[in-house]
Amino acid sequence: MGRKKQLPILRGVRIEDIGSEGNAIAKIDEMVLFVPGMIPGDIVDVRVTKKKKRYMEGVALAVVSPSPDRIKPPCRHFGVCGGCRWQHLPYDRQLFYKAKQVIDNLTRIGHLFIGQVDQILGSERIYGYRNKLEFTFSERRWLTREELETAESLKDSAASSEQQWLTREELETVESLIDSTVSSELLPGDETAASTDHPGQPVPAKTLAGEKVSEDPPVSGPDNGKLTHGTPALGFHIPGIFDKVLDINECLLMSEPADTIRNEVRRYALERNLQFYDFREHRGFLRTMFVRITTTGEVMVVLVTTDSHSRERELLLEHIAGRFPEITSLWYVINTKKNDSIADLTPVHFRGSEFISEQMEELRFRIGPKSFYQTNSRQAEKLYGIVKDFAGLRGNEVVYDLYTGTGTIACYLASGADRVTGIEYIEEAVSDARLNARDNNIANAEFIAGDIKDIFNDALFIERGRPDVIITDPPRAGMHSDVTHAMLRSGAERIVYVSCNPATQARDIEVLSSSYDVVRIAPVDMFPHTFHVENVALLKKKK
Repeated sequence: MGRKKQLPILRGVRIEDIGSEGNAIAKIDEMVLFVPGMIPGDIVDVRVTKKKKRYMEGVALAVVSPSPDRIKPPCRHFGVCGGCRWQHLPYDRQLFYKAKQVIDNLTRIGHLFIGQVDQILGSERIYGYRNKLEFTFSERRWLTREELETAESLKDSAASSEQQWLTREELETVESLIDSTVSSELLPGDETAASTDHPGQPVPAKTLAGEKVSEDPPVSGPDNGKLTHGTPALGFHIPGIFDKVLDINECLLMSEPADTIRNEVRRYALERNLQFYDFREHRGFLRTMFVRITTTGEVMVVLVTTDSHSRERELLLEHIAGRFPEITSLWYVINTKKNDSIADLTPVHFRGSEFISEQMEELRFRIGPKSFYQTNSRQAEKLYGIVKDFAGLRGNEVVYDLYTGTGTIACYLASGADRVTGIEYIEEAVSDARLNARDNNIANAEFIAGDIKDIFNDALFIERGRPDVIITDPPRAGMHSDVTHAMLRSGAERIVYVSCNPATQARDIEVLSSSYDVVRIAPVDMFPHTFHVENVALLKKKK
């Protein structure tokens, strides 16, 4: 068997642009090179990790000359967590590249002519804007470079000291930590790494990747840095590695008491030796935890465990309720599956209210443990204002709201329409939508539960009337082809397409373009410091 061909190291590569999924772009002899974690203006040395006929992928080994746009990220977990990949890029430049991403997708993927392009709407809050985060318990904690260096120095000190200040068990633990970490995956920034998921901080020129390059203080674990057996973690999954979790001390994207609740739950669990979940062996007690916070100040916590240790679960929930009286609604979910989704599971109410409430103008929406609600509450109100503007309702229209979720857009538009019908495949969300309409005294909004491709069809138009306006806000995968073709048959004068993925939006609108023109788009930033961007497109029926 021949040896695998060694891919080259490219020196002095200039980053020129940012493309899909937030990956930086360079050009090498007319070939596109994708380098995650870099920004335009960076000049970097890159190891190529994948080479195809029309493009290459690589990881940055060193930043020879940093971009003048590059700033210091405020988060101690930046570069490892994988959540906020653009904290090193000023916010005005983030908005520039997000708007560019929208236009590029619509014109290059959808081959569309766009009428009016509104200026991208930035978020007033660029930190503390999220209303929901999910944290994962894991028996296998991802060790940062600083922690690994600490483990190695502990090992060396113990081995050379006549008075061994580490116990045999502690020494074995340190050795196993080093062995398992080095053998199972490469550290962020390792020059031999094939993974592009951990760009980390820029490495100074002439510094070997793998050496300590960040001036930030080491990230301490839940026990102030002591490396414990099993090294459990409560935080976020490392991108691309299914069983390792980065232990999170703080997340700047969500306001308090999210950090305090998470850190107290971890402290309690470690103190009582509760078993964190092992994703390789599929065993353990604690799995995930959701925290929701509304602009009205209400807090929901949902703890997900296996069905073992029911008494320990009750004691933990009692502790959370007693320690945090500000929690409005407390739930738990029993999950014995191999995946973490709770969409097909039944939450159990433990304490407090059965829902929390969010306010939007004069409307109030209830949110349950499985409800979908836009993650950036304040920006959602502005987004829905754009949807209402694009819909151009005069009071006599029949409106269909596809992928309605808990009915927020349908309820928001109902006062301007004759009748609104919302369709959603999650039955619990439809139940919430009906309650939201009832609580807000909305009588002209009805909701149907089921697969949209099976419901939104000619039979529905005969039963409830053909739509004058269609609102659609699908998941990232976009719409099923049966839905887009039903739209074409519907005869609707206007379609307002809200998307969190401009690429699939472009694909769907290209199908609709046989009968509709894109007369206006409005990009909206719902997720600062990420490459994600929302876009609202107004389609009008061709004359």
